[in-house]
Amino acid sequence: MLLAEGLRHRFGAIRALDDVSFTVQPGQTLAVFGPNGAGKTTLLKVLAGLIQPQHGRAAVDGGRRAIGWIGHQPQLYGQLTVRENLRFWATLYDVQVPGDLLPRLGLEAHVDRPVRALSRGLVQRVAIARALVHDPPVLLLDEPFTGLDRVAAEALSRLLAEHAAAGRASVLVTHNVEEGTGLATDIAFMRAGRFVHLAPRAGRGAEQVSEDYRNAIA
Repeated sequence: MLLAEGLRHRFGAIRALDDVSFTVQPGQTLAVFGPNGAGKTTLLKVLAGLIQPQHGRAAVDGGRRAIGWIGHQPQLYGQLTVRENLRFWATLYDVQVPGDLLPRLGLEAHVDRPVRALSRGLVQRVAIARALVHDPPVLLLDEPFTGLDRVAAEALSRLLAEHAAAGRASVLVTHNVEEGTGLATDIAFMRAGRFVHLAPRAGRGAEQVSEDYRNAIA
């Protein structure tokens, strides 16, 4: 389980987080939508333990080792190959790279290429593989579809659906309402550091969620 309780954080006069509270249970995927500057990335960094909140607390069962993180930075070594990068991260968690991970992301043909020689989309695929290498119970994803082509985006959607079906939790920040809604069990809208809406998706499609979002942040 993932817990956020009364999170508050400021950067100078800017309220990045303003009394944010929620839980995400195993099998749930919370999609968080909001305009630029709403506090979405700060929220994920607090959940990941990369930022300590000024007030409140965030906790994940199993601690930081239980988290897979996909952020704006790929956290890869450009001079190393795809294979070497994944082996390095697997060693940190004392695991082996899952044999099916590279094929599922379409990376088999690139395993011996240095990351710095890859396109933006391929780098994002490797970053996704890096986040999944230890089969984490909790995934935190900040715009994970950025730079992905259609095939890679579909592969990521399948991986996230399988992650949830296996009883694991995710928090997904994305500007793409259609992709986010399709994966979500729960929906949150952020504005000025606050959750102005938090509820189960309850069968609502992307069009309804988009309309609710526009109304909530107006």
